[in-house]
Amino acid sequence: MTGTAIDNRMFYKRLWALALPISFQSLMLAMVAAFDALMLGRVAQEEMTAVSLATQIQFVQNMFLMSGTAAGSILGAQYFGKGDRRTIEELFNLMLRFCGLISVLFFLACELIPGALMHAFTHDPVLIGIGSAYLRIAGWSYLLTGVSQCYLAVMKFTDHVSPVAWISSSAVIANIILNAVFIFGLLGLPRMNARGAALATTLSRVIELGLCIAVSAREGYVRPAWDRFLKGQKQLRQDFTRQCLPLLGASLFWGVGFTSYTAIMGHMGSDAAAGNAVASVVRDLVCCACNGIGSAAGIMVGNALGAGDLERGKAYGIRLRNISWVIGFASTALVLAVTPLVVRMVILTEEARSYLTGMMVIMAFYMIGRCVNTVSINGVLDGGGDTVFDLYSLAVCMWGIAIPLALLGAFVFHWPVLAVYSCTCLDEVGKIPWVMIRLRKYKWVRDLTREAI
Repeated sequence: MTGTAIDNRMFYKRLWALALPISFQSLMLAMVAAFDALMLGRVAQEEMTAVSLATQIQFVQNMFLMSGTAAGSILGAQYFGKGDRRTIEELFNLMLRFCGLISVLFFLACELIPGALMHAFTHDPVLIGIGSAYLRIAGWSYLLTGVSQCYLAVMKFTDHVSPVAWISSSAVIANIILNAVFIFGLLGLPRMNARGAALATTLSRVIELGLCIAVSAREGYVRPAWDRFLKGQKQLRQDFTRQCLPLLGASLFWGVGFTSYTAIMGHMGSDAAAGNAVASVVRDLVCCACNGIGSAAGIMVGNALGAGDLERGKAYGIRLRNISWVIGFASTALVLAVTPLVVRMVILTEEARSYLTGMMVIMAFYMIGRCVNTVSINGVLDGGGDTVFDLYSLAVCMWGIAIPLALLGAFVFHWPVLAVYSCTCLDEVGKIPWVMIRLRKYKWVRDLTREAI
């Protein structure tokens, strides 16, 4: 335990100034999926389920994008603490090159082989047809996502968090309104169902990117260094790669693993897939608080370490770990409290409704591990550049335990749906002791910056 005293007033003022806008941004993004599910759930269960499965493609894309933006944010937060603006511009370029390439590849996959992508999640021809039509339109939004995420990431770690929140909010509000218009055929337009949700998503991404570029053009904001976009410093590229590769491995482990959970539940029948689709939306909504605290943790710890104040960074990490437990138990209580309301809100078959009720109760206890690990791993450990641990823990807990058990339960032993769903929640709970031990080793207390990049 560090003996460094923390100015509580300054600590919490800084924490909430960062965490609240980021949590709000996360909430607004989750609201898109929530309204998609709610609106499509009012149309037909098949439409809602197909879109839930189709959006797993963007979920996998986001794993790649998150590794690039997270690597840039880890280094950027430390260089911002050091006051090195030029290096942050170089990092912006690196992030755009990496995320731009990923976005093009996913766009092409959605346009050229949407049926094959959907077949990975379900064998139901109706769901495949609906999902393929969705992906052909939504694929255009995937082309824009990588660029806008780079802009938003840079704004976060350069003390422009509030604009990030209102940019995302504007895009989400536009998405929700356009969802209603296109899904239900309002204002004299034809009823488009799932294709309407895809069109709304694409148009909202155009709005989001336009706002990002316009806001970043203002004085005091960091912008890409277009005059040296393809050049950059070799040492910085190596530092970026050193952070990005473990993050990419961990993101793929987590993203493909999480998508595997969805695929496993999808192959257990449309009722199981429908219950899981709704539970996933609730999970993403409730996780907004821990996502905000986790992002704030990474920035605060990184700023302190980059400024050379290692003891303050260490003290921040310990305090944030403790806060993560509070957030975890509060999230458990929230999920249990909203379960009756959620079960009544969406039109489901009786069997799907019973699955959803059980999934919500199981997920409530999963939330403790999810919150603690998000803040501790993606915030504190990553803030100090300890990005390899996440890869190791996922390899063991998710791929070594949770996924094999879920596969065996679903396809070999034919366990009940809720037993298989419980297996998909084991990884986050299983990581907790390991994470606590890793934090106490303090390998994450490091200054990653260099002189004269």
